[in-house]
Amino acid sequence: MERKYNLIFTKAVASGNDFIVIDNKSGELDSRMLDYSHLARELCPRRHAVGADGVLVLESSDAADFRMRIINPDGSEVTMCGNGARCSALYASSARWGDNLTIETGAGILKSEVSGGNVKLKMSDPKDLQMNINLGIGPNMMTVHFVDTGVPHVVHLVEDLENYPVKDIGSKIRHHPMFEPEGTNANFVGDIAEGGASLRTYERGVEDETLACGTGTTASAIILALLGEAEPPVVMKTKSGEDLTVHFNMSGKKIDDVYLEGSAQLVYEAKI
Repeated sequence: MERKYNLIFTKAVASGNDFIVIDNKSGELDSRMLDYSHLARELCPRRHAVGADGVLVLESSDAADFRMRIINPDGSEVTMCGNGARCSALYASSARWGDNLTIETGAGILKSEVSGGNVKLKMSDPKDLQMNINLGIGPNMMTVHFVDTGVPHVVHLVEDLENYPVKDIGSKIRHHPMFEPEGTNANFVGDIAEGGASLRTYERGVEDETLACGTGTTASAIILALLGEAEPPVVMKTKSGEDLTVHFNMSGKKIDDVYLEGSAQLVYEAKI
């Protein structure tokens, strides 16, 4: 790393998604004018630094109990991260801010419930639903589905999930002209059984497959229900091997009252 930040952080993980949590709720870091984009690019690379799927900056909020900012490893800031919000809620609980809190995000105000190591998060209602999109990837056409669950997600059902080239196809979907300029995340769902399925996710900003993705899990569960392949609550097994449960109400194609639930933990605190 280029320099020392003299900064205390907490490492947190939820279903395989790991984050660097920076507590600035008091505002004491404001005077330091930290460049969080640069900090994320420097601290998130694995084997060379702390290693994480992103940086979470927790700040005070006039609209909620606290505000969560999400900075990807490439330095880009995004509006929402489901597992990041669950990690933030767990941190807030451990810091004695409360166990049932509201979190301001770029995707709206979320509600969290913490009980031990279990965190249940009320998500924003999905939007921009598009089913059965014929998407050209090289010489091949594939049928995909799109929904925004706080950030944009494509969902594609596959037969051999374990051997599917997630990084290659995920990158091509992420950069596809149809989803420009922001791009999209890509989820691949298989092993569909009664009550749920397994999934693997390619995340923009990370530019690689991750062990889990909360908003991607939510998107995949909703698409499965709309396709008639599952009914809520839907249990999704992530790449990490951990299950996430997605609760929601469904009336026709209308989906609301969405919750994401699963385990999370605070791994360690350190200074860098």
